[in-house]
Amino acid sequence: MTVVPKRPLLRDMSWVLTPLLEVPGVVHALVLSGDGMIQGATQALTREAGEGASAMASAVQGACKELVRKLAGQEESPVLHQVVVSTNYGFAFLIPAGDNTVMAVFAQPTVDMGVIAHAMQVQVSKLGDKVMNSPARARG
Repeated sequence: MTVVPKRPLLRDMSWVLTPLLEVPGVVHALVLSGDGMIQGATQALTREAGEGASAMASAVQGACKELVRKLAGQEESPVLHQVVVSTNYGFAFLIPAGDNTVMAVFAQPTVDMGVIAHAMQVQVSKLGDKVMNSPARARG
């Protein structure tokens, strides 16, 4: 029987997550596409955990939009600013990070929610600046 070693996640946008790990209580962070594909992750997160978390984060965002749309009696989806899930294990924070991009952070129950929410917004701004200042790719 061949055992396949666990591979770390690809870290294309992981640079934007590093400062979030400096916030006391932050455990993991991800950048994902709206359809749940990983675009970056903190180093300690395994590929398997990251892929599962990315898929669920995408589903949670979609479910929250639909929930609010239905409860508000609206035809169009709302603009989602933030989702926070509070559990006995800690908090999951999800915020939009640009066009079809989401940032997700998992933190211990002791985290200062205001500090992490602010830190995430700062990093989303940096991500936006980096993406907007990147040279255009040639069409292929």
